[in-house]
Amino acid sequence: METELILKLILLWVIGVVTGVINTLAGGGSLLTLPMLIFLGLPPSVANGTNRIAILIQSVVTNFGFRSKGVKTMPFSIYFGISATLGAILGAQLAIEIDGELFNKILAVIMIIVVAYLVLNRKPKIDYAFEKVKGKSLWTSIILFFFVGIYGGFIQAGVGFLMLLVLAGINNFTLVKSNAIKIVVTGIYTVFAVFIFVINDKMNWEYGLILAFGNALGGWFTSRWSVSKGDGVVKISLVIMVVIMAIKLWFFTD
Repeated sequence: METELILKLILLWVIGVVTGVINTLAGGGSLLTLPMLIFLGLPPSVANGTNRIAILIQSVVTNFGFRSKGVKTMPFSIYFGISATLGAILGAQLAIEIDGELFNKILAVIMIIVVAYLVLNRKPKIDYAFEKVKGKSLWTSIILFFFVGIYGGFIQAGVGFLMLLVLAGINNFTLVKSNAIKIVVTGIYTVFAVFIFVINDKMNWEYGLILAFGNALGGWFTSRWSVSKGDGVVKISLVIMVVIMAIKLWFFTD
């Protein structure tokens, strides 16, 4: 029995490493971790809370990975993080009122729109030296991050896709910098989510910390690697994960 438990924990750590890579490059890693935690015997609500421990720790470690390569996120990560947190508070309240299956199908459509934007956008190559970080562009993103936060509070999986669409599409950040900002914003509002799950006793700390160690390791190395590879590898990874998640949400909602 003890050997079986050790094997399960090792598998959970491996899944954590893979998830850290996926979340750092694109998003959607919770599609792996949530089923795994439920498979290990956790109730869905506890699995959801336990998963947030890994997300929070991964966000902190991955942020340091990006910073070690010179990618700076301030002050925009703070602006967007505050806005997303306010939305996440509302999203957590709405979670008990909105039909989950309908919400998943709506999100699947959004994911396809993301892919279409990335693949079919044939505008001239963007000069990322001209980031749109003032006035209308800044306030538009702040408002949109409030709605992104609502989704993040409702369910974590896939929120990174929406953040990348806003950051790259509106603020003209590179995908690498967008990923770095996404990580910080996720960490900020996840503090709130973790607090809610803790006070409601919806955490398995043993599984959560092991998963977090894997997430952090995968996130640290991937953040540094993605900076050296540039936007190309991030874009390919993003398209692949968006397609997978859209199919999952539309056809496999149970």
